[in-house]
Amino acid sequence: MSAVHARDLDLNLLRVLVAVADTGSVTKAAARLYLTQSAVSAALARLSASLDTPLLVRHGRGVILTSRAARLVTEVRPLLEAMVQAALAPARFDPRTSERTIRLGLSDFSDEWLLAPLLRRLGREAPKMRFICTPVQFRTVFEALATRRVDLAATVVGKVPRGILHTPLNRGHFVCLFDPRHVRLGARPTKRAYLAQEHVIVSYNADLRGTVEDRLGVERRVRCSVASFSAIGAIVDGSPLVATLPDVFAAQLLRQRPHLRSAPFPFAHPAGGMDLLWPAALDGDDACAFVRAAIIDIVKQVPAV
Repeated sequence: MSAVHARDLDLNLLRVLVAVADTGSVTKAAARLYLTQSAVSAALARLSASLDTPLLVRHGRGVILTSRAARLVTEVRPLLEAMVQAALAPARFDPRTSERTIRLGLSDFSDEWLLAPLLRRLGREAPKMRFICTPVQFRTVFEALATRRVDLAATVVGKVPRGILHTPLNRGHFVCLFDPRHVRLGARPTKRAYLAQEHVIVSYNADLRGTVEDRLGVERRVRCSVASFSAIGAIVDGSPLVATLPDVFAAQLLRQRPHLRSAPFPFAHPAGGMDLLWPAALDGDDACAFVRAAIIDIVKQVPAV
């Protein structure tokens, strides 16, 4: 083919030829391409003129390709498929330039020990990414993920429903947090000493029952119930109240208020902790995967009590 003909060749004509080869019919090819039969016939005529060779031979009610056309289809088909895949492939994620907004669901108190270091890290690695943070807890997180109100969530959960993926962030145990100036518990409190104290608890039900009552069947003398772990440090500081909370939260409060003390929770209980959750539909999303990896790495560096 001459250089002039090559410049005049419309590559869309090759797509028409492949469709005719696949269907064996001009009419069926037209339906596949959402074109009229006359438009397909005209495209084939143009391609034949450009190549200066016949492409089709009528055979009954259909058509068959000439040897030249069949060879052309064999050579062109993988190139057309590669072009389609390249066009449909999502833009390559580059954290240095990405302007994605990630909706992050965080359980109570996570904004202090997780969000702050995450923002510092991504400020260096992904300076244009933005975050919308929403409070979640085990009663609300699955709906938030299912409705895409959040893309990722870090919280304590139980059984995870289908369609939600998760990985453990940390595993630990309950500890007792108290002010030694007002509470005598010792380094390893007994059950009797623990139950003799007055307690402040976190309740998401706005009642006087916490996880210790509901899951372990232990009844405490609860003086105060609050809706957030973020208030626990200030409440315990300078008071005779004892708080029972996950060790990762206690570690953060002890860094803020080093004069407080922690002690083991005196009742047997299974290890628990926070999970990182995301919808299965976002499992292949590069931006979300990047943020997930950053969160997991940050949590590994959080010191325990």
